[in-house]
Amino acid sequence: MRRGPFRAVAASLVLLLGAALLPGLARAAGLPSLGGERLSGVRVDVQPLLAKGGGGPAEDLRDDLLAALRTEFARQLGGSGPVLVVRITGLSLNPYAGGDGGRGRLGGGTQSDYLEGEALLVGRRGEILARHPQLSAVSASSGGAWYDPASERRRVTALAAHYAGWLRRALPED
Repeated sequence: MRRGPFRAVAASLVLLLGAALLPGLARAAGLPSLGGERLSGVRVDVQPLLAKGGGGPAEDLRDDLLAALRTEFARQLGGSGPVLVVRITGLSLNPYAGGDGGRGRLGGGTQSDYLEGEALLVGRRGEILARHPQLSAVSASSGGAWYDPASERRRVTALAAHYAGWLRRALPED
């Protein structure tokens, strides 16, 4: 059986179709373009976490995420466009006690921290122009040694930076 040429042609077609379709799919999954307009501000809402008893970690997250968003969106801030509001609905810092998190075993699994929320583009009259739900997952080891008392705080900072970085990719600059 000669399948070599058929497989090469099929692979080429998949690559060509994928290259043609992926840019549109990536843009559809993100926020709409601002059309060159700049954001008038960035805000972080952690009220859903505070309502669940999030306390200190939720407030730390608000500060870290706001700083990370201001850094990521620095080139798009300072205009009269919509406000970018990030509403955080879930924060999960899983127990981490070192080790490999089960990698290499059948079924494996890792120990990850999660941050869930949505980004809203809010117009001048308070109308929601666009929504973008997002979930970020970062290794629970991102805060360094598990026995360091500052580890959990660094994990929140790492989650905020990760979330802001991926959100930046979802909002086209043009």
